[in-house]
Amino acid sequence: MKDRISRRLFLAGAVAAPLAAAKDTALPTRTLGRTGEKVTVVALGCGSRLLSYKEQDKAVEAVHLSFANGVRYIDTAQDYGRGVSETWVGAAIKGRPKDYFLATKTGARTADDVFRRLEESLKRLGVDQVDLLHLHGLRGADDLAAVEKEKVMEAMYKVREQKMARFLGITSHTDPTALAEALGRYDVDCTQMALNAALQGMQNGKGKMILNPGMATSFEEVALPVAKKKNLGVLAMKAFGQEDLLPKENQQPVVSKLLRYSLSLPVASAVCGMPDLRYIRENTAIARSFEPLSSDEMRSFSAEMSEKHKMALDLKFQSHQDV
Repeated sequence: MKDRISRRLFLAGAVAAPLAAAKDTALPTRTLGRTGEKVTVVALGCGSRLLSYKEQDKAVEAVHLSFANGVRYIDTAQDYGRGVSETWVGAAIKGRPKDYFLATKTGARTADDVFRRLEESLKRLGVDQVDLLHLHGLRGADDLAAVEKEKVMEAMYKVREQKMARFLGITSHTDPTALAEALGRYDVDCTQMALNAALQGMQNGKGKMILNPGMATSFEEVALPVAKKKNLGVLAMKAFGQEDLLPKENQQPVVSKLLRYSLSLPVASAVCGMPDLRYIRENTAIARSFEPLSSDEMRSFSAEMSEKHKMALDLKFQSHQDV
């Protein structure tokens, strides 16, 4: 961890002075698919990386710093710390004008639980409505079958009809094929999926064993085209592989390139967990000066990163739950 922070410190220091002097910290925005909403290209992920601040006051400081640096998309979930993340986010947005987009996720796998758990979320967040409610962490074909059997999505449609949530979505970092099937089947507005340079390389084994059959292909290759065909709002996650893709000392430009890769895809925003205040300054600075990678740059960078990291990420995401 010390090494990771030190290699981030170099780039954070480079952007700190401009940020301190800048009067306009606004971030670029993109349209969130068919919702028509404009969202900032960097979103604050409030999962394990927000929980790593350990104390509510420190987490609230991180959310406030994100706002100060232009972030206007906050992403949390019921399962993050068993409600702790939502509680901390609720404390951070209390009394703030509604100039942000608020998303949470439900791990409910029965229709009744959809309503019960969302009511608990709204109470923790201190709001009457969230902008976006995702079905959290679709794991694979069996999970999708269970969702269908228990009429979970039908319950979520009622949530939208009753305006407890303005929009609906589905997330996955486990199985691109199952997510693509779900997106094609259900009437949702958005989706959030794992999109980074290393994972794209999983679309073929290149002679290497694929540990998770669901990841023998990639979200970029399988699920993203379905989302774009339906004009869904697409959120990228795991741009840094939860820091597993961070470079070694003196390779700081890779940090920028990882975020640029995800933002060069047809996505509205990259949801970034930022477990240090320096990360917030750094990632928003990168976004503020963003230039897309060319197709050739994306292919070469993906090949490089997947060769180094795809096996480890495959194993990690086989059983990973960001709670």
